[in-house]
Amino acid sequence: MRIGTFIRRTLFLLMTVCLLTGFTVAYKGYEMYREALQETSLQDRVEAIRDKEGYTEYESLPQIYVNAVISVEDHRFYRHNGIDLIAIARAAANDIIAGSFVEGGSTITQQLAKNLYFDQDKEIARKAAEVFMAYDIERNYTKDEIFELYVNCIYFGDGYYSVGDASEGYFKKGPEDMTEYESTLLAGVPNAPSKYAPSKNPALAEKRQMKVLQRMEKCGYFSAEEAETVAEQMVAIR
Repeated sequence: MRIGTFIRRTLFLLMTVCLLTGFTVAYKGYEMYREALQETSLQDRVEAIRDKEGYTEYESLPQIYVNAVISVEDHRFYRHNGIDLIAIARAAANDIIAGSFVEGGSTITQQLAKNLYFDQDKEIARKAAEVFMAYDIERNYTKDEIFELYVNCIYFGDGYYSVGDASEGYFKKGPEDMTEYESTLLAGVPNAPSKYAPSKNPALAEKRQMKVLQRMEKCGYFSAEEAETVAEQMVAIR
């Protein structure tokens, strides 16, 4: 990418973050983002994830699992550039109404940025830094690569920090062999791992799974009949 194009896009992104958070917070977030990259490059962070034992490549993931995660976590994943302004605006409105942080509005790319570089603190400046990092990730990696990295560094409960570990731990099989039932069950766990881990709260895990199925139907990945078929599998397995 030419320097002029990069500068224009950076300025546009800075203006967007300023509108969302205010100039002072946006600038502080930009500084946090730059400092994070100076400490460790994005490429090095990515390679560290890819070097993990049991790393699962995108091609080994069942399509139904991919669709389930996108439906429940970031249904505009393939249409945005790392930042979903609609989701952020909705989350901000809900946070204002609640008087606290109750909804994040983070995309899959933003969640990956957080897992690669930042802590779980909900400070606004850190969220701004996350936005800058998400944009950087989108410039350097494809959507499939981003999704692959994401599911290889998120927490699934019970000490499992990747989709491969979680599939082996919960189902005693590799991710490529997960059934529709297992794929949709696992897709719902990272939202609240301590709450939805199948080994801890199977009833709550299935309740969350039903929300995943409903989202998949709403997003067009499942027909009502297909969603009902998976729901019937849930009943049969109990």
